[in-house]
Amino acid sequence: MPTRDRGGAAPRRVTPELLRGWPLPEATGSKRSRGSVLVVGGASRSPGAAMLAGRAALRVGAGRLSLAVGASVATAVAVAVPESGVVPLAETRDGHVRGSALGAAADDLHSADAVLLGPGLDDAAETARMLPRAARAVGRDTVLVLDAFALGALAGHPRLAGRGRRILTPNQAEAARLLGRDLRSLDDDTLAIARHYDAVVSCFGRIASPAGDLFALDDDDHGLGTSGSGDVQSGAIAGLAARGADPLQAAVWGTYLHTAAGAALAADLAPVGYLASELVDRLPRELAALS
Repeated sequence: MPTRDRGGAAPRRVTPELLRGWPLPEATGSKRSRGSVLVVGGASRSPGAAMLAGRAALRVGAGRLSLAVGASVATAVAVAVPESGVVPLAETRDGHVRGSALGAAADDLHSADAVLLGPGLDDAAETARMLPRAARAVGRDTVLVLDAFALGALAGHPRLAGRGRRILTPNQAEAARLLGRDLRSLDDDTLAIARHYDAVVSCFGRIASPAGDLFALDDDDHGLGTSGSGDVQSGAIAGLAARGADPLQAAVWGTYLHTAAGAALAADLAPVGYLASELVDRLPRELAALS
């Protein structure tokens, strides 16, 4: 259900009615038919980011999950997320995942339906070395989702992520870095990023495509501004892409589900103080409400 932005026209509002008229691919059959997700991240100081993203991907219906994380935390991650396969990645002396370590995940990169790169990576130089390796290694039809430090590596270098099915999930600070300037208009700036980097972009409730599609939803829930929340959103988007949604549909649906989960928790618990892990566990209920 794409809609082109023409001359500053208002974005299309994302509502349950719109989504019901733009249904996701059926989540039926075996785990393989529902798609595989690889999350690359999880340095020694922040393995939880990759775990949150991976669990979010499964909660929206992806069939298989692999987590490529720092070797020092790989065993703990495997125990904490028994639903996933785990690939240990070599680390620097300081505990950062090495950019050259992706060879260990080569088979997963090539075979995954969606690869999410960024959650829990914490070294700019190593991530910059990793990004082009990942872009070259993924399959032709793989959706590559970039978040967190991967966006910092991409900023100013639109060719670094290669060409293909790409989704960017910047927060406002990361969006400004991608543009190389302060944000002026969320609608126009999200479209500008999409066009400049030739990727679908989800930024603070705006979703844009390089072709000029523009969607918007209310994103004024302050409770979503909590540690790990962005990892949940990017994981949900990757999971929907693995299920077979095209990049724009995956970004629109995933952004909506993340926001809807926050709104539900704000009503049930409190406007501020719910946790990212609670967002993950709310995703299936919000997804089912749209069926």
